[in-house]
Amino acid sequence: MKEQIRTDRAPQAIGPYSQAVKSSGLLFGSGQIPIDPATGTFVAGGIAEQTEQVMKNISGLLSAGGTSFDKVIKTTVFLKDMGDFARMNEVYARYMAGDGKVAPARSTVAVAELPKGALVEIEVIALL
Repeated sequence: MKEQIRTDRAPQAIGPYSQAVKSSGLLFGSGQIPIDPATGTFVAGGIAEQTEQVMKNISGLLSAGGTSFDKVIKTTVFLKDMGDFARMNEVYARYMAGDGKVAPARSTVAVAELPKGALVEIEVIALL
């Protein structure tokens, strides 16, 4: 059994996918890119600003699904340029590590291109 999660705190799905799905005690979040859900526009700036917006979008998905960052168990980070890894990681760490949190497992891969020319996309799996 699966339950679709919808929220206005993350960009709306623009294709045949869900923002997030709950199933078997887990939340599976679709990849988030740096679109401000309030305006529907890309955030200005570089990798740090884009990663910050992505994390805000993920926060919206997690909240709508009844979970939080400290329950995230796996992430996948897609980067347009691995040279951006350190700056992305600084922002990511504020949400996923520190304060006694157990950081989730993570894969980070470089990709040829991301939707709408994004520099970063992140997907999550979290416990409920």
